[in-house]
Amino acid sequence: MSNVLKNQSNMKRFIPLIFIMAFLSSNNSNSQIIYPQTAKGKVIDTYFGVEVHDPYRWLENDTSVATSAWVKAQNKVTFDYLSQISFRKELKNRLTALMNYPKYGSPFKKNGQYFFFKNNGLQNQSVLYRQATITSEPEVLLDPNTFSADGTVALHAQAFSKDGKYLAYSIARSGSDWNEIFVMDMATRQVLADHIKWSKSSGISWQGNGFYYSAYDAPEPGKEYSNKNEYEKVYYHTVGQSQSQDKLIYQNKDFPLRECYPIVTEDEKYLFITETETTTGNELLFKDLTIPDSKFELFAPGFENDYSVINHVNGKIYILTNWKAQKQRLMEVDPVNHARENWKEIIPESENVLERVTIIGGVTLTEYMKDAANHAYGYDLTGKKLYEVKLPTLGTLSGFSGDKDDHEAFYIFNSYTFPPTIYKFDVAKNSSELYHKTEVSFNPEEYISEQVFFTSKDGTKVPMSIMYKKGILKDGKNPLMLYGYGGFNISLNPTFSVVRIPFLENGGIYVVANIRGGGEYGEAWHLAGTKMYKQNVFDDFISAAEYLIAKGYTSSNKLAIDGGSNGGLLIGACMTQRPDLYRVAIPEVGVLDMLRYNQFTIGWSWTSDYGNSQDSKEMFEYLKGYSPLHNVKSGVKYPATLVMTADHDDRVVPAHSFKFASTLQANNTGNVPTLIRIDSKAGHGAGKPIGKVIDAQTDMWSFVMYNLGMNPKF
Repeated sequence: MSNVLKNQSNMKRFIPLIFIMAFLSSNNSNSQIIYPQTAKGKVIDTYFGVEVHDPYRWLENDTSVATSAWVKAQNKVTFDYLSQISFRKELKNRLTALMNYPKYGSPFKKNGQYFFFKNNGLQNQSVLYRQATITSEPEVLLDPNTFSADGTVALHAQAFSKDGKYLAYSIARSGSDWNEIFVMDMATRQVLADHIKWSKSSGISWQGNGFYYSAYDAPEPGKEYSNKNEYEKVYYHTVGQSQSQDKLIYQNKDFPLRECYPIVTEDEKYLFITETETTTGNELLFKDLTIPDSKFELFAPGFENDYSVINHVNGKIYILTNWKAQKQRLMEVDPVNHARENWKEIIPESENVLERVTIIGGVTLTEYMKDAANHAYGYDLTGKKLYEVKLPTLGTLSGFSGDKDDHEAFYIFNSYTFPPTIYKFDVAKNSSELYHKTEVSFNPEEYISEQVFFTSKDGTKVPMSIMYKKGILKDGKNPLMLYGYGGFNISLNPTFSVVRIPFLENGGIYVVANIRGGGEYGEAWHLAGTKMYKQNVFDDFISAAEYLIAKGYTSSNKLAIDGGSNGGLLIGACMTQRPDLYRVAIPEVGVLDMLRYNQFTIGWSWTSDYGNSQDSKEMFEYLKGYSPLHNVKSGVKYPATLVMTADHDDRVVPAHSFKFASTLQANNTGNVPTLIRIDSKAGHGAGKPIGKVIDAQTDMWSFVMYNLGMNPKF
């Protein structure tokens, strides 16, 4: 395939013209919004003989003076518009008040002590506490709010050494996926000199007086947040040493685009390396850490299936896998005789998806998903079912916290109208005891949550959850927000969120569609929304919108759609395929350039879901056929659009949103706004300080409510 860049100009001279005035009119017209005139370059790529123009390629240079000026100009237009929405300030006050309640994480026990995270209400980051017993007075162990004055440095991961002496933890700055690892002395709470850089989304796995982690070589200065990540390696760090002294444990020089992730079993006997090529499928290597200079052996071959190491118990290794089981099963493996044909099935595949397995107190606690809701069961280690864990209602179980020798566990349960509630669970007695109930300003008795099934374009039945205030009429006049994701085997389970409340209490309907591409019904459901079947995802979402209109929940003039990341792609594709169907579109941190997504950071790992435009003419044409950036057409009236991204997003780089917004502004002939909101010192979403969360949600919901013609009261 030829991918030739032709007539590339010096992009430094393309500084966008900056206009200083933007107005908001009472009829939502964009006729008085003066957008920045974004310069166009003469950049053409050739794919299989087809020329593709990319006039805004210069916006991929996220550190250039021209891009910085463009960002400043676009943000001025956007925030001038938002500032003139009369209820924006009151909405922010309402969201702030709703957010201001204590938020607890599930307790977990390590080395005889209990730990938990807590946010007092409006703290930017949650604080890690410890307590000697479950009833003793907790003390602060680690407060991420001290990492930075503005709360933009977040705690990413933490792991305790088996002897209880140390806590290793990683941080992320400004929302970036890059992590730095530090070590704390647990007795003194002093942070040691240990400092590891250029780790990315790595775990921390202790063994003895050190831990395993994965990292990349230092990136090119100025390209830390955009260049492709290659040649990840696994190292062992000994406490007290510098990173330069860390021992290289594993690397794969033949495959630069593979990621590797270390996992040490709870008893520190085995080290596993999970190696991935994409987001689907992995290979497992392992070695016996009790044997000096032991070599890695292949434990599970190939990348066609997923293998998750659960634990090493009584001389057996337990693996959760979709090998010959699309809805997953639990396998028992003798590490001495570990050829895959010798694996023993413990819990077979069932009609529901086996999502998660935890072994606590000799009981295998399993979490299943049925029609997007969780169910939990206990089995013994031979696979005999012992009991079902009774959950409060249909909703989401966050997972059981506990080690294999514990006899108690904790879990959090929540649903759309059921705030997060923590339970203490007696493993032997199958008994759940209320441990902490969330006190939030929300009365679930005033709201309805229902699940319906609609029929997609090809006849597939798809579930969808609908939330609204009691008394709403299905007269087609209700403002409605439809949310979706549809990718990477990620399921949208029922979860509680206070940021929806202002919309709901003002007569809005909130809907979550469990479209294909997710994991709600196992790997077959996922694969039905990937590569050459990706259009199924968009068809499902469009069918969901049509169903909601046909059933009188809303109308096209009252319908908003929202999604982030892969969900941002969903919104971009659906608004370009059916611009008539929606009034408002919110593509957040979206993958919007499907021809070049794999050229940035870890985008190459998404090819298992998307395919690669360079692999074949058929794949190129398919991707170009739905790529949001390449399907914006001149003279079309698009929905009111607020593109949302952030300057430190090094997962889905902001260039996707920059180029899409520029293309929309240049081509949209509708009388509604086409804006982009670019957050600063923020990334893809994880670790965002609560102040920035409130600001972003205020702006998003202000834009939505205003353009749906709502007049909310707070």
